[in-house]
Amino acid sequence: MALKLHTETLHTEPRLGETAQQMTAAPRATAATTVRKWRHLAMQREVIVLLAMVLFNLFFTPHFWSLQTFNVNMTQVVTIVIVGIGMTLVVATGGIDLSVGASMAISGALAPMLFLNIAGPGGIALAFVLPVLAAALCGVFNGLLVTRLSVQPIVATLVLFIAGRGIAQVVTDGSLQAFNTPAFQWIALGKVAGVPFQVLLMLALVALFVWVVRKTLFGQYLLITGGNEKAAYLCGVPTATVKLIAYTLCAALAGLAGLISISVNSSSDANVVGLGVELDAIAAVAVGGTALTGGKAYIGGTLIGALIIQLLRYTLLAHGIPDAAALVVKAGIIVAAVYVQRRSR
Repeated sequence: MALKLHTETLHTEPRLGETAQQMTAAPRATAATTVRKWRHLAMQREVIVLLAMVLFNLFFTPHFWSLQTFNVNMTQVVTIVIVGIGMTLVVATGGIDLSVGASMAISGALAPMLFLNIAGPGGIALAFVLPVLAAALCGVFNGLLVTRLSVQPIVATLVLFIAGRGIAQVVTDGSLQAFNTPAFQWIALGKVAGVPFQVLLMLALVALFVWVVRKTLFGQYLLITGGNEKAAYLCGVPTATVKLIAYTLCAALAGLAGLISISVNSSSDANVVGLGVELDAIAAVAVGGTALTGGKAYIGGTLIGALIIQLLRYTLLAHGIPDAAALVVKAGIIVAAVYVQRRSR
């Protein structure tokens, strides 16, 4: 009998070990499954809303099914999506960036000063590079305030929200810079196989940052930092560096959007460039399913959210509803998106 019991014990111990491993792996598998389910559910919801709006316009909005209407809607959403990508990265860390409009204004003010005063391809090249770098420095400033001085993100970015546009006005003496430079404006007005280049650039950036968030170590650190910064730091994640990179990328993308904005208008006015874009970007992020509390980053959702907001605005204007009413509806959509996120959590 003793030998029998001993044999059964020997056979039982490995099973207990296997059970412990399974119990350890179970929470991880459950968490990963929950994240995937939430992502698919959010994307399905957004896609359904977008398709419903498209179908409504097909039946009730005259001339909606035309290439011109498609190009108008896509080109008007480009800057919001590009800024929204950077905003998604910052929001994923649990922060916010109110200074993206000011970064656009600074970039848009510097570019004409370069290509109008430096002749040849060198001036064009510098006009694409230096303004984006200047905007990135704004992001570094924001990131240092947040990470080194522990300033709340909304307060830290409010500094440049107020001062950044003033810097752009001082640099340009408050004057309008008008220009006609096809080599520079090709970034917004050029076409590849009949498709506006700015739309292709937007889609390329969306694909790039979807890959960054899902497949790179930085993307994993980004979500971990936003989910629980203290726990991430204790586990060895360089949370301060991650947040600094996120704010820098956000500002650099805003600088790129500023170049596209002035190229479309053939002029640069520091009072106008990027005005109110931070609210549109935050709205796109919220409607796209990224939780404003951090820990999630749906770049594709931000694209769909921006398209929903743009299509809603177009629909209201096409049916004679003033733009002021569209702003009220946009605010309602943000409230609804945040409410749905809270219920889902």
